[in-house]
Amino acid sequence: MSDNWLWTLLTAMIMRNGMTIDLSGWHEICLFSSLLHRSTRGRLIMMRQANGMMDVRLMRTLLTLLTECSVSKTADILGQAQPTVSLTLKRLREMLDDPLLVRSGGALVPTERGLALKETLRDILGQIDAHLSPHATFDPNNATRNFRIVADNCLGAVFLPQLVGKIAQKAPNVGVDASHMPSYDDLISQLADGSIDAVIGNWPHPPEYLRMSPLLTTDIVCIVRPSHRLASQRGPISMGEFLKEKHLSPTSDKRAQLSPIDGRLIELGLKRNIAVSVPEYAITPYVLTQSDLVFTTGRIFAEQIAQSFPLVVLEAPRELGQMQFYMLWHECKHQSPDHVWLRQMIKSVAAGVRVCDPTGSVPITFLRSGAPVFV
Repeated sequence: MSDNWLWTLLTAMIMRNGMTIDLSGWHEICLFSSLLHRSTRGRLIMMRQANGMMDVRLMRTLLTLLTECSVSKTADILGQAQPTVSLTLKRLREMLDDPLLVRSGGALVPTERGLALKETLRDILGQIDAHLSPHATFDPNNATRNFRIVADNCLGAVFLPQLVGKIAQKAPNVGVDASHMPSYDDLISQLADGSIDAVIGNWPHPPEYLRMSPLLTTDIVCIVRPSHRLASQRGPISMGEFLKEKHLSPTSDKRAQLSPIDGRLIELGLKRNIAVSVPEYAITPYVLTQSDLVFTTGRIFAEQIAQSFPLVVLEAPRELGQMQFYMLWHECKHQSPDHVWLRQMIKSVAAGVRVCDPTGSVPITFLRSGAPVFV
């Protein structure tokens, strides 16, 4: 039926009854009424279609956008091109009739509707995953696979041998690929694509969107050779004396923010002189015995080195606090029975290390703003 059907019907009624009425402007009123009716009806139909088209893929994209508050990070996590995610966000805004994410300075923040949807989508997708995923189990005796674990350098001599031994005992056909810490960007991308199973780290600000569990906390100490001017120091080294020294570090100053020592100094507005950086933690005692450098690390690792080399362990400046180790993994691995078992093995070994370190039972306190996930 055409847009002016009301006008046609009204004209016929007037002619039939011989009425003479001034209808100037009435045609426009009828046309507006008709268009309004059609527009409202179309909008309702479109909204119903939009709600019906909110499939699981769109839900996951929207949840990631609301969690990351970044189109580029969402694209990286989902393995999509950034323009594709931008178009998806535009479509979601039209479908839900809400901006969902708005600018706040240089960042994006969720709207009130977005925050509500974030919690709802997390529950919905969690239930979908729980119902659709097979209830598989991990049988360590018969399993044949490899786990790739990325660990901080200083864990090599203390933590990894025990972990490899425990896995070999419980799962004889399971291999372990213990890798060095890659660059930050590579670490995040490889966690997201599943090529890294777990990370054992100690940098000051772990990413908030990764799952996390504390492993151990240890005092920070310094190691020097016996002829070093500070070797006879009693009590903690002052921060002033600490900063005067030349330091040895397994982390170069280009990645200072990832070091538990330099990251803490950055927070204090300070910087130490890293005279030598080494690619392998195992090299440090050999360098220390041949130089007057200072090496700063966790007590449990320092005392192990001092048992094998002629080195002296000193109390570090109190301002450095303690060194905290934690395990990180991506959400994509969280429900996997294989990885649940792996995380249990890592936690078990960490508990044994804490028994050896009197400071290891101190509760871990994270420096990131979000609450840690103790799973």
